Amino acid sequence: MFKNILVPTDFLDNDQHALEIAVKLCSMGNGKISLLHVIEVIQNTTFEEFEDFYSGLEKRSFKDLNAIVDRLDTPETVVETQVVYGNRTREIVRYAEQHQVDLIIMKSHKVDLDNHGPGWGTISHKVSIMAQCPVLLVK
Repeated sequence: MFKNILVPTDFLDNDQHALEIAVKLCSMGNGKISLLHVIEVIQNTTFEEFEDFYSGLEKRSFKDLNAIVDRLDTPETVVETQVVYGNRTREIVRYAEQHQVDLIIMKSHKVDLDNHGPGWGTISHKVSIMAQCPVLLVK
């Protein structure tokens, strides 16, 4: 079964369902979950220009990640929290590769069958194509 599951989050409520699925999968095989938040860096700027701003975002992100973990109430499941900077799609895929993730579980929205064009540009769609491991999209 899956031993190393990545769950990216942007702190919206529908992330919780993806995390609950990850917990159930981990409970079957003593796996671990990496709960990841990517802070998007402002294009055409340097990190140093907004270092105080990014530092504040990172502190708040870890606080929010830890609150999510505390709500899980599953002491038998190992959940690690991570915050990285960069393009969300690239950083999710990079993290998965660097940490030998077996499965990425992330939320996705329902695609309108009559107007499916906008659905192809989402982060979840891009990750599902670019990732080198299985990706489970939760709707």
